[in-house]
Amino acid sequence: MFRCVCLPVFVALLSGLAHAQLLLSTPESLPTGAPAVDETDAPSVAPTTPDFANTVTDSTTTDFWASSATSTSPSSETSVPAEPDNTDPPTTEPTQGPTPSPTNATTVIPTNATTVIPTNATTVIPTNATTVIPTNATTVIPTNATTVIPTNATTVIPTNATTVIPTNASTTAVPTTPPPIPNPSVGDYNVGPDPKSVCLKAKMGLQFRYKLGESFQTINLDPNVTHYSGLCGNNGSDSTLSLKSELITVQFLFVNQSNKFHLGAMNFTLRNGNETTFDRRNSNMSLWEASLGSSYMCRKEQTFNISDDLVMNTFELQVQPFGVTENKFSTAEDCQADGPDSFVVPIAVGIALIVLILIVLLAYFIGRKRSQSIAYEQFN
Repeated sequence: MFRCVCLPVFVALLSGLAHAQLLLSTPESLPTGAPAVDETDAPSVAPTTPDFANTVTDSTTTDFWASSATSTSPSSETSVPAEPDNTDPPTTEPTQGPTPSPTNATTVIPTNATTVIPTNATTVIPTNATTVIPTNATTVIPTNATTVIPTNATTVIPTNATTVIPTNASTTAVPTTPPPIPNPSVGDYNVGPDPKSVCLKAKMGLQFRYKLGESFQTINLDPNVTHYSGLCGNNGSDSTLSLKSELITVQFLFVNQSNKFHLGAMNFTLRNGNETTFDRRNSNMSLWEASLGSSYMCRKEQTFNISDDLVMNTFELQVQPFGVTENKFSTAEDCQADGPDSFVVPIAVGIALIVLILIVLLAYFIGRKRSQSIAYEQFN
């Protein structure tokens, strides 16, 4: 009976070795080798033999596996997947049963797992990541940033800012000074019941400077588009003259007082369509004074401050609000600008020059006479 049992076991062991060599040559078929060994193991004979035979069989089997494992493990790294099932029967001796199982499990499984998987992961992935990405980032980006951007910023922007902006500023600042407005045209204004009976006569060119907002504006009264009207005073009453154009309305009040007349009040109104944009009045004036029966005349330009924000300039002025005869101006009383006082400065300068010349000549003759007297004394 012992021989009958050993022969099948020996055949099974040989087949197991053949399968083991096949598994070592082709690792991918590793999972299919284990079931073949388990099916031919000693426990399949257990039902037909007594306990003694079972014990002998297990000891022989385990010794053979131990010798096989000892002779083959160093050279071929035994590829039997797992043998924990051989130690399962409870009748196996404690000293022999555990020996083959730990050796096969430790040698086969950890070696394959450690060699194949970690090596590929460590060699391929970190090398590519370290070599390609940092090299490109360090070489390309800093070089372009340092060479291109600072050069363009320093060369182009400051040059354009210095050349273009000051030129535009000086160009736009010039138009802020408005061109000078020409002198106004001179108009003739005759007030009376009819053209042949004039009681108030005026001739003047008017220009006004008014402050609207933060700056002064200048406007001329155009006599060609100006309508005029007025009232003539009699027996001590006052006379009025009203001049109205599309934009400007000017009203003059002449006062008759103590056989003299003067401009006592004035009203200036500036309109924009039907809306009044500027309106000033001065009722405490004393200008253009002359005797009754005569006219007041001032050919030169005169400037009068009507208010803090209104200035009136007159050109070629001559007015006679009372006592006009034959529709003509009476004898004119000139203003100080047209009178002799205007020649005081030139006359004074001329006199000073004459006196200076006389002093120089006198000094010359005195010096010449002294030199002659000294020469005569030395001769004697």
